[in-house]
Amino acid sequence: MSLLIKNAVIVNADKLAKQPRDILIEKGVIKKIASSIKEEKAKTIDTKGKLVFPGLIDIHAHFREPGEEHKETIESGVMAAAKGGFTTVMCMPNTVPVIDNRSIAELVVNESHRIGLINCIPIGAITKGQNSQELTDMFELKEAGCGALSDDGKCVSDSHLMRLAMEYAKMVDILLIQHCEDHALSSGSVMNEGVTSTLLGLKGDPGLSESVIVARDIELAHYLDSRIHFAHMSLKRSVELIRAAKARGIKVTAEATPHHFTLTEDELKSFNTNAKVHPPLRTKEDVEAIKAALRDGTIDCIVTDHAPHAREDKEKDLDHAPFGMTGLETAVGLAVTELIEPRVLSWSQMAQTMSAAPAKIMGLKNKGAIQEGLDGDVTIIDPDEEWIVCEKDFVSKSNNSPFVGRKLKGRVTETIRAGKIVFQQ
Repeated sequence: MSLLIKNAVIVNADKLAKQPRDILIEKGVIKKIASSIKEEKAKTIDTKGKLVFPGLIDIHAHFREPGEEHKETIESGVMAAAKGGFTTVMCMPNTVPVIDNRSIAELVVNESHRIGLINCIPIGAITKGQNSQELTDMFELKEAGCGALSDDGKCVSDSHLMRLAMEYAKMVDILLIQHCEDHALSSGSVMNEGVTSTLLGLKGDPGLSESVIVARDIELAHYLDSRIHFAHMSLKRSVELIRAAKARGIKVTAEATPHHFTLTEDELKSFNTNAKVHPPLRTKEDVEAIKAALRDGTIDCIVTDHAPHAREDKEKDLDHAPFGMTGLETAVGLAVTELIEPRVLSWSQMAQTMSAAPAKIMGLKNKGAIQEGLDGDVTIIDPDEEWIVCEKDFVSKSNNSPFVGRKLKGRVTETIRAGKIVFQQ
């Protein structure tokens, strides 16, 4: 069935439309955009008072399947993504077993196709078992449907191995995503190193553990004329290095999460394990640097780093609780509340960081904009709706979020993938 979206105030990365338009989607593709469209056979939705974005794209999430389905499955993960406004999600390979070969990558692809709700693209591992000893077969992983490669959760610490990985990935034409952490510096840490960690008596992770890998991989990318994408940037110094690298024309891109532009290390003062994340929450200065980097384009995109955990795992003490928080269902509200409302970003910049830039980075050519001929992936947001984050409302199997109880502004009302409404509030 065709879908007709009436009175759409279209928000693309290049501009916010001044006048409402109608959008007709047929056979999964945007067929026509005009001031008024009449199509009697089409299903019609009216978006008066709302903003219509190109389908949001999250290039960094964890769906836990295979191996830890009690935390999340691909099915529950894509349902949470649809509720959060995401029409495309890329899931990281640190499953059990790791997505490091064709059969496991195809399992994710086939399960995503079976569910058919949103686009779910696996990210393969850079090294076998994510053990930083031997490179995976990158050709095989790309052929199996992997959109990028990463050892996320772990860093490829060996510089020679990372050089080989960059050379191999360049030949295959697939993007590498680096988890920037020198494990020798961060070993045993549970939060940011500083006055707060000292007062709490907790082992700290120095920001240096992130920035030294950022600096190393910038130099490798420059020397090899290769691409590198930096995951979940959390540090002012990392931002400075990336900004300088881009000014030199080095092929680097970067991402940041809502929790790293919203929360500081002070969140750990209550020993709330839901605020224990990897990399850790940093200082107020770092938070402001991340916001500034999103505003000037140094950091290209916003990702969720959705990392669900079972309640019993997060109910351990800070030293033993796992890292990570859920993120898919709160990302839009946090972006509107923390970035749009304080005028850190414009609505068009939000479309850039949450749709257009991720599409460009990952080579998703028919996504990232509302334009005739492109995929009919659309996210509709009520910019004025206020809502409170509640545990019972999570669609994800897990609700490990430090934002529970917080009032947010801006809410997804419909998510449309290939012309089909996959979520409606």
